[in-house]
Amino acid sequence: MNTHSSADRLRRLRWMLTALFTVMNTLGLVVFAWLLISEDGEQGEQRIDASLVQVTSSVSRLVAFDGTVDFGLVNTDVLNDRCPQFAILPGGAPAFQAHLSRAACVPMSAQLLNGLATEAVRTGKLVQGPQKGTDGSVVKVRAVPLRDTDGKTFAAVVAVQSTETEDDAHTRFTLLVVGGTVLLIAVLGFAGHLLSGRSIRPAAAALQQQEVLLAETAHDLRTPVAALRALAETAMANPAQSAELLPRTVRLAARMGGIIDDLLVRARLAAGVEQLSIQPIWLDQLVVGVVEDTATESAEVTVTAAPTKVDADPALLQRAIGNLLDNAVRYGRQPGAKAFVHLTVAGGTVTVADHGPGIDTTMAGDAFDRFASTGGSSGLGLSIVRWVAQAHGGTLAVYNADEGGAIFELRFPVSTS
Repeated sequence: MNTHSSADRLRRLRWMLTALFTVMNTLGLVVFAWLLISEDGEQGEQRIDASLVQVTSSVSRLVAFDGTVDFGLVNTDVLNDRCPQFAILPGGAPAFQAHLSRAACVPMSAQLLNGLATEAVRTGKLVQGPQKGTDGSVVKVRAVPLRDTDGKTFAAVVAVQSTETEDDAHTRFTLLVVGGTVLLIAVLGFAGHLLSGRSIRPAAAALQQQEVLLAETAHDLRTPVAALRALAETAMANPAQSAELLPRTVRLAARMGGIIDDLLVRARLAAGVEQLSIQPIWLDQLVVGVVEDTATESAEVTVTAAPTKVDADPALLQRAIGNLLDNAVRYGRQPGAKAFVHLTVAGGTVTVADHGPGIDTTMAGDAFDRFASTGGSSGLGLSIVRWVAQAHGGTLAVYNADEGGAIFELRFPVSTS
């Protein structure tokens, strides 16, 4: 059995959307970061290789051979005094005094350098790759065979470049990319959480409205349904009282119908489905018509009206004023006394005053919220009135009269047409 509420499922859905969004972005960012790091590593290798190629190719052109090896041009070249360091070695060819560049950039084993030169001279091919210096550091070497005019190999140029600088730069770049990726993933995760919340907000709002509507329906229909059932059971047990109980039954059924209508209007207004049909109307005439059409039972209702025109939806105004009048007739009386209700219309304002117990000042702020009420009303009718007022750019206020009773003031902007 699933015990989770719809709100819980929506919250889980939001986290699932956030996780999916974050995972997808993480995969993309990780691949992109890996490509960046790999590319930076390859570029570092290429820079080292380019430096070694520049040294070996330049030195090869500077070495003169006419039966003996001449290092005169090599000794005067700037390459002889800077890194990468190089050595010109016989490598098994006819012996000559080896030449070592003056820059000692990396401590290297003479035996290793001779071995590389020997292999280059023996094979007549380029020899290159990573090696280790005598201090254990990683270096790259490039051994190029030197040939005379007859194409015979007579020596080899061995260039050596430390990878430490490029390795350090690559490590810093890697840390920067990894840190940036982690930060970006966190930012995107937060953004995904906000976006997922925004995407399910309409569903959450609709769900909340549905739950509120169901709760209001159950709350507001519970009492009249119970009363209607009691009347029906009494009528069944006492057939002789049916004629007396039938009008009460009809009134209860009408009240239930009004409650359902109010709930539907409230739901449509909250969901934005209800479209206002704004038109100029005479507010005083509309109020008089509502009073004439409303069953006021034994209450005494009077109207004082001055001509006033407002721009509003007449159907919604009729419902709002009808709710105020019904509330005053039903609850605006002292216990056991006759209800007296007076309506005043002037300047775009409808004032409904009764002689009931008034409004509890401690509940005045909640007087128009659902379920908030005085005198036993559901409060839904008053919330409908407030929603109608707000939809027209008006206001609804309530206060107590000095002589007793509540006064509801429904105000609309006066029409300029």
